[in-house]
Amino acid sequence: MSAVNITQFTHAVLLLTGIPGQENVYLWISVPFCLMYIISIVGNSVILFIIKIDSSLHEPMYIFLSMLGVTDLGISIATIPTILGMYLFNSKEISLNACFAQLFFIHSLQCIESSVLLLMAFDRFIAICNPLRYASILTLPRAAKMGLVCVLRGMAAMFPLPFLLKRFQYCRANVLSHSYCLHQEVMKMACSDITVNSIYGLFITLITVGLDSLLILLSYVMILKTALSVASHAECLRALNTCVSHLCAVLIFYTPEIGLSVIHRFGKSSSHLPPILLGYVSLLVPPLMNPIVYSVKSKHLRVRIIRVFAK
Repeated sequence: MSAVNITQFTHAVLLLTGIPGQENVYLWISVPFCLMYIISIVGNSVILFIIKIDSSLHEPMYIFLSMLGVTDLGISIATIPTILGMYLFNSKEISLNACFAQLFFIHSLQCIESSVLLLMAFDRFIAICNPLRYASILTLPRAAKMGLVCVLRGMAAMFPLPFLLKRFQYCRANVLSHSYCLHQEVMKMACSDITVNSIYGLFITLITVGLDSLLILLSYVMILKTALSVASHAECLRALNTCVSHLCAVLIFYTPEIGLSVIHRFGKSSSHLPPILLGYVSLLVPPLMNPIVYSVKSKHLRVRIIRVFAK
């Protein structure tokens, strides 16, 4: 109970939490987090560098991939410092303002990543379902404008969150169940009515990540329908093969998100380990795996990377 603050406060600190019961091996737990951080930063930076210097990659598909890389870098930078501080230096305290800033960037960047995945699905939809008009529909200026809309949408949707939280007095337990801040957790510490925050959080989730996932599903239904209508079996497989990288990115991003939602709403287990581990997976695995998946599956990109490093 010493870690619980039961008095009202306006300017205070919240306490981060790692994996319960594993405090004696926190230093060893920090090793995979460090490796994931390094690989995420290096992998996404390499892809951004290759796309920037190679004019043959200045196409909508790779422009969207570079947007995904920037978003993944942002998520890594926003989350890993507090995680490593927790496990390496036992730095548990985070101020309210720093917590509000972190949750804003985490939620905004996740919303932006969901939107970018939708743009990449739209790119594959046009390339397969209407290939003759692909170049005229998805021009570079139009792709850049679509990316800008995604960024503005994500930031605008999450902009009210810190202000909705800042108006509260906090009198409940100030111990977070993660080593980073999330809106849905911080708001539960308020001793005021949080109905507005709950409704707004659910509404934003439905019209951003929820709507994006439905549109991505619809895109792939149309893609599959078009591919199956192709007379040649080889051409059908070739068309679907261009979607493998994006499908992997979609599954990596949405699977832990759906798993977390199911656990929070229907989970009856007293163990806090599954949601903690899924939380780490949802934030750390996409920035780690996306550059690896695209480097392996995209022959054009892989050849460029090998050529640059071979020099």
